[in-house]
Amino acid sequence: MSKIWNYFVSEESGQGMVEYGLIIALVAIALITALGALSGGLDKIFTGMGTKLNSINIT
Repeated sequence: MSKIWNYFVSEESGQGMVEYGLIIALVAIALITALGALSGGLDKIFTGMGTKLNSINIT
């Protein structure tokens, strides 16, 4: 039983994938947070640009 336990304790083959998965998860959380914080400002910018473009008379 102790040989099996020592094998699982010293096994590191899946460790790299777990670390990459954690990094990707943290980057995704940071992007979601940043986009959530900027969404109000971006909405105002695009609404203002749309209003200005609609008010231009091209004849």
